[in-house]
Amino acid sequence: MSKQELEVIGQGTACCAGLSAAPLNEDQAAELAKVFKALGDPVRLRLMSMIASRGEGGEVCVCELTPAFELSQPTISHHLKLLRQAGLIDCERRGTWVYYWVLPGVLDRLAAFLTAPQTVGATA
Repeated sequence: MSKQELEVIGQGTACCAGLSAAPLNEDQAAELAKVFKALGDPVRLRLMSMIASRGEGGEVCVCELTPAFELSQPTISHHLKLLRQAGLIDCERRGTWVYYWVLPGVLDRLAAFLTAPQTVGATA
């Protein structure tokens, strides 16, 4: 499921043109809303940050994520599941533990979507 959503979010002609390039159609808006809704929760945003900070191709064990929160392991797993369903991360079970990583290019595509084109002579 997450791989299908990833394709809609960032590959092909879906919505990579950027927010200011052209209005989103209904399907594009619905898919992006899932991503932003997943990131709109402080716990999920922190989890995403912890996983993404491992860098390209890096992964993190759920056993390293859980102690950072005053939440139960099932609650952390639920938040991670929502990030997976939004197409942001993926995971693999290895024995007792589950390892998570950011899907390739996801953050770059989100950044590109949110970046407004710079006009000549504009100041930040």
